Amino acid sequence: MAKEAQLQHLQQIEDKLRKLLSRYADVQQQLSSAREEIKLLETQLDEKDQQIKNFQNQENIVKIVDTIAGNPANSTELKLKLNEYIREIDKCIAYLRD
Repeated sequence: MAKEAQLQHLQQIEDKLRKLLSRYADVQQQLSSAREEIKLLETQLDEKDQQIKNFQNQENIVKIVDTIAGNPANSTELKLKLNEYIREIDKCIAYLRD
């Protein structure tokens, strides 16, 4: 009878251990997923920061052009040309990233 009780107790311990290992595996999977999501979000954040810097650079260039060019006709033409160059540079940067 004592042996039967010991076997039953051992079986309960094994069941609890299996449940614990299953929960551990689930938590490990959740942790892995969370880490992947963090990496993705960090990458997106870096891209957004770069876009903000690009827009700030474009704005600064436009301000410089406005200051340098006193003639409104020249200013518009210069802005268009600079914007074209900026787009080309942005394409080159995007190409280099890939």
